Amino acid sequence: MNMTSENTNQEPIKIIHRDGIEYTVLGTAHVSKNSAEEVKRLINENDFDVVAIELCDARYQSLTGGDQRWRQMDLFDILRQRKAGLLMASLALGAYQRRLADQFGIEPGAEMVAAIQASKDTGAQLQIIDRDLNTTLKRVYSSIPFWRRFVLFSGLVASMFSKDEISEEDIENLKQGDILESTFSEFAEQSPEIFHSLIAERDEYMASRLRLLNSTSTSADEDTNEDKKVLVVIGAGHMAGMNRYLTDDQQDPQTTIDRLDTLPKPAKWPKIIPWLISALVISGFAIGFSRQPELGWKLVGLWVIINGTFSALGTAIARGHPLTILSAFIAAPLTSLNPAVGAGMVTGLVEAWIRKLKVEEFEKLRDDVTSIKGWFRNPVTRVLLVFFFAQLGSAIGTWVAGYQIFSALS
Repeated sequence: MNMTSENTNQEPIKIIHRDGIEYTVLGTAHVSKNSAEEVKRLINENDFDVVAIELCDARYQSLTGGDQRWRQMDLFDILRQRKAGLLMASLALGAYQRRLADQFGIEPGAEMVAAIQASKDTGAQLQIIDRDLNTTLKRVYSSIPFWRRFVLFSGLVASMFSKDEISEEDIENLKQGDILESTFSEFAEQSPEIFHSLIAERDEYMASRLRLLNSTSTSADEDTNEDKKVLVVIGAGHMAGMNRYLTDDQQDPQTTIDRLDTLPKPAKWPKIIPWLISALVISGFAIGFSRQPELGWKLVGLWVIINGTFSALGTAIARGHPLTILSAFIAAPLTSLNPAVGAGMVTGLVEAWIRKLKVEEFEKLRDDVTSIKGWFRNPVTRVLLVFFFAQLGSAIGTWVAGYQIFSALS
């Protein structure tokens, strides 16, 4: 039996009964004061056994652990493990939500914080039901064609620094099902791969987590789950999909969770391209030396100057330290011939070593990433920018130098 109920603040609510459990699903806008207030009201006025929230463990720690999480960040490891791009994407997503929150004078995820605190006050069990953010980002990244990843990244950057303001009425309208459905339908038409990984998969994941955590008795009493009341606090955009899965899905929830937590195997051909380019460039050197030693050295000089200059220029654009700029010029011609090590990794590590990052600089990230000046001002994000622009410069230099080499041979 399912029924939909209304409330004075116009927050969308859906009540679902399954396996003897009553799920009250509340749709929220993550930067809405009304949403935070409605969460507190519902929990305080109802006898819920469980409060489930749309957070993963990492985001839960972020909301509840203050800035302590930054103390545990090892930027050297992030660069070595090639996770700098993932970190930049996470910061960009947080920056966009932070900008909206600052506009309306409310902390990002205030309704989740309200749910966490109210569950403690009432003694309700707290459940974290969303998929890990890194897993979601990786599945989004791997699901879209190679050529569209740049478009995705550009859109993310543009949304971060856009000066367009959203009215409070627009924020509240985000919680109306018809507007949400039309918005996401348009999103799906433009990029069905992103919609599937970012929205649809998480709908299915959260529904499966709810079933797994609540439908299986954890005690000897087989009637433990009878009359159990669960409040589910999620972004309103997930309501239609998650409610459908929670109501109708008959798949084993653990099997579904394992499937959606699995990272797709990366395609092999993108890894082959850098090695193929290296082989072609080295072959060009060999041809040049076989014709004339002077020609061979000329080609080597072109490679070093062009590749090194572009990477150094990228590092300079990111406002890297002069020693980092020099390291970019030296490293890029070598790393471009060895795809196992990128110029960005070298320059990022050098910049991080020179800057000698302090804890307070990590703690300022949340506010600094909301503006372009902040990205360049904060030494942590400057290291990430150095990584990105040095890598981009080296990539451009590789293509330009390669073209010049084969033009000289023709």
